[in-house]
Amino acid sequence: MSAVTRAEYCVIACAEAWRDAGEILASPMGLIPSVGARLARHTFSPDLLLTDGEAMLIGPDGTVEGWLPYRRHLTLVTGGRRHVMMGASQIDRYGNQNISCIGDWARPRRQLLGVRGAPVNTLNNPTSYWVPRHSRRVFVEKVDMICGVGYDHATGARYHGIPRVVTDLGVFDFATPDRSMRLASLHPGVTVGQVREATGFDLAVPDEVPCTREPTAEELRLIREVLDPRNTRTREVGT
Repeated sequence: MSAVTRAEYCVIACAEAWRDAGEILASPMGLIPSVGARLARHTFSPDLLLTDGEAMLIGPDGTVEGWLPYRRHLTLVTGGRRHVMMGASQIDRYGNQNISCIGDWARPRRQLLGVRGAPVNTLNNPTSYWVPRHSRRVFVEKVDMICGVGYDHATGARYHGIPRVVTDLGVFDFATPDRSMRLASLHPGVTVGQVREATGFDLAVPDEVPCTREPTAEELRLIREVLDPRNTRTREVGT
């Protein structure tokens, strides 16, 4: 097989968010997270529930497995039995996320998606993030508006948690004493210096930073031949 691409390392890093998750609802937002969730279901998380985003539970190949009415969906969302991977227009050191506006919320320079379901997601079930272009415009000292709730604003939230942030440069978590963001792994070819340069706050960096794990031969076959044979993953992250 040809060499593993950056996009494929990102797929693996996203899939690992659902490792051994059990019977919970995966809600990936974005192409690479979606391929990652389906890969997890195919391999190390066979009990994972996938949805078409409307009212059906589907298998990794898209076949319908069951019906998920909206009332039942909300039960999963508010009861901690869902793990969503969202995007972020801005994210800060404590995991506060913004997808609503850039600038003062009363007179924003740019209007984005709006708050949407971010507060419910982050306070009621684990929420990870996928950022295909890691930059200082996204990784900021302070978000312009809190949509997704970070660790410094989630006191007492029973199901709050941010397992990981995946970008085109590496994987990040919050395994620090003050629950600030930490560099957990680097994708091959990326340096700590590159990550620091692309981050707008002081990132926690351990003395030894591992590489993001390489996909197995079977995982690579699944990605390339079954889950994404048209190589659409490179639309989000280049080769």
